[in-house]
Amino acid sequence: MSYVDGFVFPVSKTKIKEYKKMATWGKKLWMKHGALQYFECEGDDLAGMPEGANFKTQAAAKPNETVFFSFIVFKNKAHRNSVNKKIMAEMQKQPMPEMPFDMKRMAYGGFKTIVQG
Repeated sequence: MSYVDGFVFPVSKTKIKEYKKMATWGKKLWMKHGALQYFECEGDDLAGMPEGANFKTQAAAKPNETVFFSFIVFKNKAHRNSVNKKIMAEMQKQPMPEMPFDMKRMAYGGFKTIVQG
């Protein structure tokens, strides 16, 4: 089963163009080093479910922000660790794009897949 690194964070609606540029850079880098898939998803329908929370609330998004849900797919956790090690080494050699969002408001985690289809 695959392994996924997932991210959720708010981005100002005025900085989506800059975010897309940074995300395209990230996609090229992760795919170059072996990630299986790379997704950057901008919130579109964030109303949530009647009895639960929604992404805007969970991410403490302000009225002028939207929420991104992003994830990278790997073969397994060892593959993820290997790819990310290469990413970190390359990032030390080249300037990284400016992050158009507040890194302190980003949630991140690694997830092992238990059902895949």
